[in-house]
Amino acid sequence: MNNVEQQHFNELYQQHIINLRLQGMRPSTIDAYARAVRRITEFFDKTPDSLTTQDLKTYFHALIQTHSWSTIKLDRNGLQFFYRYTLDKQWEWFNIIKPPQVKRLPDILTPKQVGLVISRTKKQRYQIFLLTLYSMGLRLGEGLNLTIFDIDSQMMQVHIRHGKGGKDRLVPLPSRTLSALRQHWLTHHHPRLIFPRLGHGKDSPMDKGGVQKAIKQVLRDCQINKLISPHSLRHCFATHLIEQGLDLRSLQILLGHASLNTTARYAHLTQIKQQSNVILLNRLADTLTLAWDLS
Repeated sequence: MNNVEQQHFNELYQQHIINLRLQGMRPSTIDAYARAVRRITEFFDKTPDSLTTQDLKTYFHALIQTHSWSTIKLDRNGLQFFYRYTLDKQWEWFNIIKPPQVKRLPDILTPKQVGLVISRTKKQRYQIFLLTLYSMGLRLGEGLNLTIFDIDSQMMQVHIRHGKGGKDRLVPLPSRTLSALRQHWLTHHHPRLIFPRLGHGKDSPMDKGGVQKAIKQVLRDCQINKLISPHSLRHCFATHLIEQGLDLRSLQILLGHASLNTTARYAHLTQIKQQSNVILLNRLADTLTLAWDLS
């Protein structure tokens, strides 16, 4: 782009940011939707308001080759927002890009494996952090941003602030977790954060990359060949509670899900349900009278 085009893009981009804020978008959404506009502009090296429908098809076809569908959907949504609010244009999205409907079940650890992973994690701060994620079903960011003011040891609950969708919720605090959190806080005495970053930048939360590396290392050490991440502990929390008899509505509240349908998927992950299905399937098959039965 020449200087005039660059100035025009800067004006469009700033208006895009303003519109995102005016619509009450969360910081993470603003970052993603802004990145979408920057990425397509860099791809063609021309202002995004000059792109044709064929340009858009070319861009997304190239993006499919190098990025995940989750990234593609973010770019699609970000550009849709840009067209609607900044350019005042409508776009028939499904004629351009339609991500496949894929529903995958996450890998789940048994309670014994969860205990092994937490116990064999090398650094104590990561041990306690993983316990915190699992025992309260927290997302990674929710755990990292916990403060001492969120812990109510009288009511034995934790105030989770600014969860997914900007929603707050209250989560019961297990006694064992409270003891571990107190022990960890005594190692740093931070005036606000429970899991502060060590050394430089100690007024910000612990680095999520460090947590991810720690869990990958302990999975290798334990020879657990499953696709497990820190977020998997939230899936384990939900699945194990259902196996212990917790109803879906109560679990929905604990997890902060807007829809019960989102929570219901955990019913498909429980060993109890799978074992029950096996019993029922065998019983169904056993009721058949077969002339060629060799048993």
